[in-house]
Amino acid sequence: MVFKVEVFTSTTCPHCPGAVKLVEQAKEELGDALDVTVYNTMEEEGRKLAIGYGIMAVPAIAIDNELKFVGAPSYDELMAQFK
Repeated sequence: MVFKVEVFTSTTCPHCPGAVKLVEQAKEELGDALDVTVYNTMEEEGRKLAIGYGIMAVPAIAIDNELKFVGAPSYDELMAQFK
């Protein structure tokens, strides 16, 4: 099974790089089981998708088209979503 993971960030967010790194670590461990896309909400595509999810703050992580985290989760919390 492949999980679709979308990470929503902003260029001005100090916590977003950590959330991206966390998802990248999960991708290293799980490999092709994760299809990861990072969106910048300051760009049109990212903004439209964030609005669709009702995201009001970043970082935010959606998994399989469902918003799962607003703010950066712990590594264990993130990995629990893929079990």
